[in-house]
Amino acid sequence: MSAYIVVNISGVHDAAGYEDYKAKAPAMVRKHGGEYVVRGGTFEVVEGEWKPSRVVILRFPDMASAKAFIDDPEYRPLKKLRQSVCKTDMVVVEGLQQPIF
Repeated sequence: MSAYIVVNISGVHDAAGYEDYKAKAPAMVRKHGGEYVVRGGTFEVVEGEWKPSRVVILRFPDMASAKAFIDDPEYRPLKKLRQSVCKTDMVVVEGLQQPIF
């Protein structure tokens, strides 16, 4: 069952550092079978109080793959870079095993 990492990036205070992160992160995502579903782009809040800045959604084959990406020792330096140049809110959520409709 697919798993998704949903991220909101805000407060980027080092644009060059964030661009460096964005250039290097995709290889780590691919290493764990992941792909970008959303990476920035236009959005509109249609309900509630959520105030996202930059939304990123990654899809992985399963929860284990998503967590392996997050915990990969090779990813740690990139994770530290990201955390040093912006604020990140992130969740990992399992997708549906079967469509509900």
